[in-house]
Amino acid sequence: MTTMQIGESFISEGVNAAHINTVFGHRDGPAGTAWATALASPSEGHVPFVAVLRPSLPVKPLTLFVTKAAPAGDEHGNHIWGPAQAGVAAGVADALADGIISAEQADTHVVIAAVWVNPGADDADAVYRNNREATRTALGNGAANLPATSEVIAAREHPWNPFYTSTKENA
Repeated sequence: MTTMQIGESFISEGVNAAHINTVFGHRDGPAGTAWATALASPSEGHVPFVAVLRPSLPVKPLTLFVTKAAPAGDEHGNHIWGPAQAGVAAGVADALADGIISAEQADTHVVIAAVWVNPGADDADAVYRNNREATRTALGNGAANLPATSEVIAAREHPWNPFYTSTKENA
C-alpha cells in the first residue's frame, strides 16, 4: 500500500489565485476513511462533492472537492462549482496522464482537494487555469515529498504569504 501523500500549491496572485491542499492515499487506508467521512458529513456552507470532468464522468482517482470558504453569493458559488471544480478535475487527470499517479492507483486510491476560491474572483478562465495548475502541482509535490526540509529551515526566519510578510523586527 502506498504511503499517504500530502501536497500544497499556491498559483498566481490576486482574486483569481488558487490555493490547493491535497491528500492522496489508498481507499482502504486513512485517506479513504477521511474521504468517505467528509463526503458523508457536510456542514453548512461546506458540502464536499466528487469532482467531475463533465456530468457523470468523475475524475480518477475519485476526487473529493472540499471548499475552504463557504459560498459568499451566487457568483462565488458559480466559481466554486464551475471553473474551480473543472480545474481540480483536470489537474488530477493531468497528474494521472503525467504518471504522478499510476493507472493502477486510479482505481485503488482517492484524492481529497481542499480548495480556496476567493469570494472576489472575477475571471472564470483564470480560476480554472490556476486551480488546474495548483492541483497538478500539489499532487506532484506530495509525490516528491516536497518541500525539502532544508528549504523549510532556510525560510523559517522570514515567512510570508499573500496576506502577511514578516519584517526583520518581528521575525
